[in-house]
Amino acid sequence: MEISTRNPYTGEQVGSYKMDSFKDATEKIIQIRKHQKKWAEDIDQRIDFFKDTIRGNFERESENLARLMTEEMGKPISQSISEVKKSIKLIDYLIENAQSIFSPENIKTEASRSYVRFDPLGIVMAIEPWNFPVWQVARAVFPALIAGNGAVLKHASIVTGVSLKIEELIDLPVFRSLVIDGNTATSLIGQVEGIAFTGSTPTGSGIASVAGRELKKVVMELGGSDPFIVLNSASIDDAAKNATFGRLQNNGQSCIASKRFIIHADVYDEFKEKMEKEFSRVKVGDPMEKDTYLGPLSSGSQKDTVKEQIEFLSKRGKITFFGKEEGNIIPPTIVEYGENYQEEVFGPVAILKKFSTESEAISMANESPFGLGTSIWGRSDEAERLVPSIEAGMVFINSIVFSDPRLPFGGIKKSGLGRELSKYGSREFTNMKTVWIS
Repeated sequence: MEISTRNPYTGEQVGSYKMDSFKDATEKIIQIRKHQKKWAEDIDQRIDFFKDTIRGNFERESENLARLMTEEMGKPISQSISEVKKSIKLIDYLIENAQSIFSPENIKTEASRSYVRFDPLGIVMAIEPWNFPVWQVARAVFPALIAGNGAVLKHASIVTGVSLKIEELIDLPVFRSLVIDGNTATSLIGQVEGIAFTGSTPTGSGIASVAGRELKKVVMELGGSDPFIVLNSASIDDAAKNATFGRLQNNGQSCIASKRFIIHADVYDEFKEKMEKEFSRVKVGDPMEKDTYLGPLSSGSQKDTVKEQIEFLSKRGKITFFGKEEGNIIPPTIVEYGENYQEEVFGPVAILKKFSTESEAISMANESPFGLGTSIWGRSDEAERLVPSIEAGMVFINSIVFSDPRLPFGGIKKSGLGRELSKYGSREFTNMKTVWIS
């Protein structure tokens, strides 16, 4: 059986790939296990390999990798290039900090010496989506590998070419991309020691239930419906420009995209007018053109899902389109909708609501079942007062939410379990082993 990938803008086939059987995938895991113990022996050698081989490979092939990403899932090419560069920055962070992250940590007790070791668990399976097909793999796999683990990648089928290119660039016997479907991936959970999953909440819940029966460690970054709160002390120009970037980047297909815009009543009309002006300026079209900011959604099925959500919202709120639908492109869209919309919209649709008091803003921000990130705009001391009451894993003040290798990334509620990135996320797939010497 084969998987074909298609360009969502042109409809043309990008590639065709033979799928791995369960037996094929199992054999790859067995071979990784044969090499993992040796790989785990020397952190200095692992750091050197990242520095001398992996970084150089990604740097050399950055343009080819970015182009393949855009061809398979439609991300504007300028954003694909930025994604590869960001992944290289993560490599640099790990090269610089792996020793301090994974070296034993001394703890003062009554013992002659007591400390905590951070030993690798074994093999980690990364099950990753299509929307950030390099960065999401990097933040799950790179820390796991440099910690001494082996890893296998089950990527979304529509970015199979990217998945195999990543295997080529990592160039390690302890890493393999598996060309398999979701059911096969789930059936392999018992053969690995940990699972890193990024994707929808229902799928994550199913994977977590299987992992729970097997007592496997999981880290999950799931859905998000991030609020973007605009206080009456905000710079409306800055807020409107960043709202456009935060909602429309990656064609609106980002878990940490600002999706619900909660605006103080005193500045609602001004913000809406300036956001509409910014939306109308966005260059929409061919993702291979460097000045395109909004391209197609990743597939016809993804477009249909977003269109159904827009249809629901249009019957209950005021909706404005800034352009026309063409192929898999949904134009920038603003919806004024006063009720609590529970679904995550994975497309270029901004939902606007107004509030009058801080308590109303907090209530609206927290009414979602998700708790990934929150962006607050206004005077910093005023905005920071809201932080303890916000139900989210990350709060950014006068900035859109983004991931940074130096800071933990993840959410609460139905947005996930555990953390990625920073020393905290990098240690997720380690055995924190206590050692006491009397």
